[in-house]
Amino acid sequence: MTVNVAVLGAGSWGTILANLLVENGHHVELWGNDPEKVAEINEQHTNKHYLPEFKIDSRLHATLDLNEAFEAVDVVLFVIPTQVIRLVAEQIAPVLEAKGVKPVIVTASKGLEQGSHKRISEVLTETIPADIRNGIVVLSGPSHAEDVAMKDITTLTAASTDLVQAQWIQEIFMNDYFRLYTNTDVIGVEMGAALKNVIALGAGALHGLGYGDNTKAALMTRGLAEISRLGVAMGANPLTFIGLSGVGDLIVTGTSVHSRNWRTGNALGEGQKLDDVLENMGMVVEGVATCKAAYELAQQRSVDMPITNAIYNVLYRGCDIRTEIGNLMQRSGKPEIDFK
Repeated sequence: MTVNVAVLGAGSWGTILANLLVENGHHVELWGNDPEKVAEINEQHTNKHYLPEFKIDSRLHATLDLNEAFEAVDVVLFVIPTQVIRLVAEQIAPVLEAKGVKPVIVTASKGLEQGSHKRISEVLTETIPADIRNGIVVLSGPSHAEDVAMKDITTLTAASTDLVQAQWIQEIFMNDYFRLYTNTDVIGVEMGAALKNVIALGAGALHGLGYGDNTKAALMTRGLAEISRLGVAMGANPLTFIGLSGVGDLIVTGTSVHSRNWRTGNALGEGQKLDDVLENMGMVVEGVATCKAAYELAQQRSVDMPITNAIYNVLYRGCDIRTEIGNLMQRSGKPEIDFK
């Protein structure tokens, strides 16, 4: 089976997923908005800013033109920063309608929209009318682009309220090093994917401050408890958070130097300023915006998220990290398992 896929976003993850789909035998158009990058992908088969050592399959074609990307398209895969998804989705909806196509919409982005606090699938539901899309699938799990580029074994979750669509996406992506499982708990998968970026900022900060493994394990475990509490309050299945999109993604994002969120937290722990860190990163750090959305959402839902609150205080109120750690340790005793 060969399908036509339009991948939106020529960053590291978008490029790697597009390349994987080409290697799986599908026709892929990789859409980007940077003329130099698009030309580099097509002519040199590289994307050196994001993947310095990776050679892109010569069959992968990049384009600046949405009309070209959506020709007879079966799948539209969003791999762009969360905060611009609404804007891009609003731009592509009339193009899809004019083309007369009805693709499956897939998102591999992770985050919560600032202001509305909405999950990505909710944003896509609002912006791409049901009569021009064939369902929405969320792709999530522990997955650094650098590892997939090396063909390291990677497992993800394809989540949709329509199990048949999730199974179809599963079939398209799977190969001998890339395996997908299906899930119908879209809320849980998206909340785990978004919120682990916030906890990864904290894990990186602990490393930058010189804390040991005990402390990092404590933060990640209690961070997962917070993720679960807010997720359950939003309607998620608590078991989802012990799966690939929950604890799996938290492990890889909260421990790896490949993680932008971990690296940002690490730099903050070393004493660098947030604005300087983000400028030097040169790539979107999803956890920073998601932290604000998660903090506000927890306040609205009356969900206890002390670690998220502490990270918010550091990022948005300029509070001292060690002071926030001390405040966490001075809290009154709590039961370990509590979804309230």
